[in-house]
Amino acid sequence: MKTELCDRFGIEYPIFVFTPSEKVAAAVTRAGGLGVLGCVRFNDADDLERVLQWMDANTDGKPYGVDIVMPAKVPTEGSSVDINKLIPQDMRDFVDKTLADLGVPPLSDDEEKSEGVLGWLHSVARSHVEVALKHPIKLIANALGSPPKDVIDQVHAAGVPVAALAGSAKHALRHLDIGVDIVIAQGHEAGGHTGEIASMVLVPEVVDALDGRAAVLAAGGIGSGRQVAAALALGAQGVWMGSAFLTAAEYDLGERLPSGRSVIQEAMLAATSSETVRRRIYTGKPARLLKSRWTDAWDADGAPEPLPMPLQNILVSEAHQRMSESTDPTTVAMPVGQIVGRMNEIRPVADIVGELVSGFEDATRRLDGIRG
Repeated sequence: MKTELCDRFGIEYPIFVFTPSEKVAAAVTRAGGLGVLGCVRFNDADDLERVLQWMDANTDGKPYGVDIVMPAKVPTEGSSVDINKLIPQDMRDFVDKTLADLGVPPLSDDEEKSEGVLGWLHSVARSHVEVALKHPIKLIANALGSPPKDVIDQVHAAGVPVAALAGSAKHALRHLDIGVDIVIAQGHEAGGHTGEIASMVLVPEVVDALDGRAAVLAAGGIGSGRQVAAALALGAQGVWMGSAFLTAAEYDLGERLPSGRSVIQEAMLAATSSETVRRRIYTGKPARLLKSRWTDAWDADGAPEPLPMPLQNILVSEAHQRMSESTDPTTVAMPVGQIVGRMNEIRPVADIVGELVSGFEDATRRLDGIRG
C-alpha cells in the first residue's frame, strides 16, 4: 500500500484519519497512518495547546496533523456576544421546544454550558494555526476549502504542507492556484460537509484536472481495504477517512452507557447505510449526519430554515452538548458518512488499520488474478 505520500510524510500506510478525538488520532499515527486532530471543538487556545502537548507525548515521535475550519467571515465577527445577537429568538425557542419534546435532559447546574463552537470563526481558526505551528505537526488541513493565502504562506514558511477538501474539480483547481499541496476529493456519501458528486466520479475527475500537480486523497465511502484499493485505482495517492473510526475503542467523546460504549457509538452501531441525511442543521452548510429524531424535527412541517454558518452551529451548540451527554442514542446529532452501515462493532484503532491493510492486499491479489 506504499505511495509517494508514505515517503513524504514518513508513514507506513497512506491512511489519513480525521477525528475529533486525540486518543484516536494518536492511535492512528502509532498504527502507521497519519492521525489528524480536528480543532474546531477548541474554543480556547490553551485547551488546544494542552491536547497537542498530549499528542506530542503519545505518538512515539511519529507524524500527526491538525484540521481547522476557516469559513467565510460573518458580520461583526470578533466576539461570541456580537454573534449571539444575530440569532433570532424564535430560533432559540424552536431548539428549546424540540429538546423538551425529545426528552433531552438539561445540563447539570455545575456543568459549563457551551456558548457555541467558536472554532468555526476565522479569528479562532487562526489562533489554532498559531498554536499548532508550535508543535511538530506534519500537515494542516482546512475542512472548508482553501485557507486564506496569508495562512497558507504562514504554514508553508514553517515547512508544513496544506490540505483542503474539494467537492468538484473546479474547487480542486482553485485550491491548486492558491498554493494548497494536497487536495482531498470528498464525495457526496462522506460524513460532514460534502458536495453533490459521488466519490467514484469525483476522484478521477480531480486527479485528471490536477494532472500530477498536487497529490489527491480520496474521501467518502471508504471503510474497508477493498475501498482503499478502489481509491488508489482511481488515481488517489491515499485515503482520507473519518466515519469508520467513530466506533474505535479509543473514541472517548460522548456519554458512556452501561455497555461501556458512548451514546454516539450506540447510535452508529444500530444504523444502516440508508440512515443518514444531508442537511444544513449542523453548521449552516450542507453536511451529512446520522438520521435521528433530532434531524426528523428539523424536517417536520413548520420547522424553520437553518441559519447560515457559523450562526447555526452556535445556535445548536448547547443542544449538541446535551444530546451527546444524554443516554438516548435516538436523539444524537453527529456527522457520519454512508459507510456507517459497515460500522457494526467496537474495535481498537490498530485492528481497524490492520483490516484496511489486509483487505487492500486481498483485493489487489484478486485483481492480479483477474489480470493474469
